Amino acid sequence: MGVTLSPLFPCMQAMVTRFSSISTRKLSNALTILTNNKCMVATSDYDEFHKTVKKYIVTYLLGSNAQKRNRVIRESMLNNVVGGLNDHVESNPLQAVNFRKIFESELFGLALKQAIGRDIQSLYVEELGTTLSRKEIFHILVLDMMEGAIEVDWRDFFPYLKWVPNNKVEANIRKLDFRRNSVMKALIKEHTEQNEGRKELNSYLDFLLSEANMLTETQLAMLLWEPIVESSDTTLISTEWALFELAKDPERQERLYRAIQTVCGTAYVTEDHLSQLPYLSAIFHETLRKHSPVPIIPIRYVHEDTQIGGYHIPAGTEIIMNLYGCNRDKNQWENPDDWIPERFLDDKYDHHDLYKTMAFGAGRRICAGALQAMLISCTSIGRLVQEFEWRLQPGQEEDIDTVGLTTHKLHPLHAMLRKRRQSD
Repeated sequence: MGVTLSPLFPCMQAMVTRFSSISTRKLSNALTILTNNKCMVATSDYDEFHKTVKKYIVTYLLGSNAQKRNRVIRESMLNNVVGGLNDHVESNPLQAVNFRKIFESELFGLALKQAIGRDIQSLYVEELGTTLSRKEIFHILVLDMMEGAIEVDWRDFFPYLKWVPNNKVEANIRKLDFRRNSVMKALIKEHTEQNEGRKELNSYLDFLLSEANMLTETQLAMLLWEPIVESSDTTLISTEWALFELAKDPERQERLYRAIQTVCGTAYVTEDHLSQLPYLSAIFHETLRKHSPVPIIPIRYVHEDTQIGGYHIPAGTEIIMNLYGCNRDKNQWENPDDWIPERFLDDKYDHHDLYKTMAFGAGRRICAGALQAMLISCTSIGRLVQEFEWRLQPGQEEDIDTVGLTTHKLHPLHAMLRKRRQSD
């Protein structure tokens, strides 16, 4: 038996107060293969493995101290994005820019620098017998994985027929898995050879090799791959949708620009300014509400009879939490289909609260990368509006279709940019 939860209160109950009753994930066949049977923080059951590896990633990569240490990488990434957009405006002022192409590439570079200590332009992969370009590596580690994760296997819907072969679908998923694992092994091997004898920790991989000596080779590769794919995906989604909404709403874009000018003057927006820019925070949260990066939380098992939202949920039930439904609930949100950042300026919301839309989950399994996502996305939105005036091309206002496991815009944001003068 299955139950879908979409009202806000029952979903929050399920993730927080009733968590112990529903802490086991149920994955599709594709996700089972691609996560090496839950060898990831995000997809593992809430057990000792999950607690240990989450501690690893928070300690070195995603916690507040790690964010302070990695701030220079984020600032370099954003400067590169601005530089790429400036180059486009100067060379092609009348042509729309493909925002995703530039931002996605720089996010991937940031993810690699945090994970292995450097960006890469090419890599020889012994198991594939070839040297891959950076673009090919990105495709294998990120794009192929996100596409493979939503591969439909009819056996997921008929568990009692799992014994029936579905060779074509499974063979494709295993091919993607093999290519991903081959690239990760090559990255680890190259890093180990280049840094033999060095004791300082300059990357997450250094930390894992130093601290996590009980991990298997597969677990090491998966734990290193996880922050690469996650840093390269959901932060892009929230930033691209926010700029899309601002580009079609000149008045709100101008309001944000004026707020930035008041706080920053001629200085560039930095992470230090975020606490002084509540309207920027409101834009970020309203974008998460309307365009939830992960609209459906993967299925969980109910281990024991429990009560959620006034309903009796018997043991053995499978629960799906519909965050899209929660964030479009008319009982919770006024005019939920409209993008209205001002709703988050209400006194009932704390603009420092990352979790008001549950876009990062809630409770013990709350997303470890929430702080980094907020820092990158908010600073990027602020800086890019500070530097450029954003406009959509005619007919793009209703281009809101999505694709993939997470809510990517089906068509990348192509925007007309005009450089602003700092003296405006």
